[in-house]
Amino acid sequence: MSTTESRQAVPGTADTAAGQAVRETLEDYTLRFAPRSYRRWTPMVVATTALGGIAYMADFSIGAGIGLAHGTGNALLAIAVAAVVIFVTGFPLAYYGARYNIDLDLITRGSGFGYYGSVLTSAIFASFTFIFFALEGSIMAQGLELGLGLPLWLGYAVSTLMVIPLVVYGMKALSRLQVWTTPLWLLLMVGPLVYLVAHDPGTVDRFLAYAGTDGDGAVDTASVMLGAGVCLSLIAQIGEQIDYLRFMPPRTESNKRAWWTAVVMAGPGWVVLGALKQAIGVFLAVYVIAEAGPAAAPEPIRQFRGAFDAMMPSWAVIPLAVVLVVISQIKINVTNAYSGSLAWTNSFTRVTRHYPGRMVFVLVNLAFALVLMEADMFSFLGGLLGFYSNCAIAWVVTVATDIGINKYVLRLSPLRPEFRRGMLHAVNPVGVVAFVAASGLSIAMYFGLFGEGFQPYSPVAAAVIAFVLTPLTAVVTQGRYYLRRTDDGIDEPLLDGDGNPSAVTFDCHVCHQPYERPDLAACVAHEAVVCSLCLSTDKSGEHVLPAVA
Repeated sequence: MSTTESRQAVPGTADTAAGQAVRETLEDYTLRFAPRSYRRWTPMVVATTALGGIAYMADFSIGAGIGLAHGTGNALLAIAVAAVVIFVTGFPLAYYGARYNIDLDLITRGSGFGYYGSVLTSAIFASFTFIFFALEGSIMAQGLELGLGLPLWLGYAVSTLMVIPLVVYGMKALSRLQVWTTPLWLLLMVGPLVYLVAHDPGTVDRFLAYAGTDGDGAVDTASVMLGAGVCLSLIAQIGEQIDYLRFMPPRTESNKRAWWTAVVMAGPGWVVLGALKQAIGVFLAVYVIAEAGPAAAPEPIRQFRGAFDAMMPSWAVIPLAVVLVVISQIKINVTNAYSGSLAWTNSFTRVTRHYPGRMVFVLVNLAFALVLMEADMFSFLGGLLGFYSNCAIAWVVTVATDIGINKYVLRLSPLRPEFRRGMLHAVNPVGVVAFVAASGLSIAMYFGLFGEGFQPYSPVAAAVIAFVLTPLTAVVTQGRYYLRRTDDGIDEPLLDGDGNPSAVTFDCHVCHQPYERPDLAACVAHEAVVCSLCLSTDKSGEHVLPAVA
């Protein structure tokens, strides 16, 4: 088989399902391996772009809600507990995404779930994106109402529609947006906090002494666990980080320090900034509670209006607060819309073997988000996130355990990630059993089916059950359900001498486009190779390699 140097469109393919998929997915390699030829950014540019999505304002609301309910001491402990869990579980996922240049769904397929089994977790991740899109859109609508007098229902619509032009394009456009807006966002967020602490040290004392509305301020394990459960709903954020980290350049001896710094900082390291924002949310809520009241104190627009009011002329306060909220909402919601559309499209394409176009699911995701906003999801935020976190924890802990334990300790899971149709079993009980059991039992615990005393510990149950069952099921099944076959029919090595995915290219027999080695498998019916997306859309299965006993 010969390699090819340039990408050339072949007449006729545009009218086929594969051709339609090719036209769109080559913008940023949606649903497939991201090739070396496309990954031209430096590690720091990729990291900056990935961290741009952490500009969301929800952290301020989440931290404020926990602090107002349980007191500052319990809130800070809850934030710290959640941050440790998110960092530990996020590290192996971020490494695999950056090292092998695939997104979290592709990682999940080969890390315990199987080719179709990971559709379950794609739905969980897609739900994460529209829940948090709705949350950020609600916060922006609050800002538009306060600053411009716009009715909330209209603010919801504006915050939804304005991201569509931005999310049409992929990594190239998003990287520019995130890099350009980050300095201004940091200045507007950090400046007021520094000013308040420097000019009124008493704010720190009031913050640390705040007892909350549900107790006396003493540290209480149940309160810490309830708060941590809400914070842990953000554990699925690692999926959005990996949507950027998959564009990391190959790791070499010359760049390995910068490479590792970028992966840790923009992968699991996102939670450091997230935890700080949650703590700042508690601080600002305590600061403005006398003025705004406990009902409005969790609203970021109210928090920053109060902070700006202490340091600026009155005419500048509301405009700056609105600018901060709008910038934050745009930075995160283009990522939510983008990542959500990838998750929905990925699942739909695998199940139906038809690629409908990513923009279809951009609109689907935004429609779900708009319905949640109009239903005033902001008012029941804590309950929604507490419930959702059980599913997210079960998924992420299962995949992280499969990578960390089943791959590197037990050696029952293949070390190299696999995502191609024909190479994987349809369903792998290792991940599916662990995920279903962990999420199901923890949700039952959350709703009090095991007694009210156990309810606060449902996130702990989700993590522990997933952590135990994932290696246990792998041992019981002896890893038989990971790979349907080990040979993809191509003689060229999958990895180069440095352990990076090979950059050698071959022409796909179906769409006639060149792809790098990891994205291809041999065709069962022809002396040729087929790319991963053409395999996904192969309705007859004529190109799919058979199983090997």
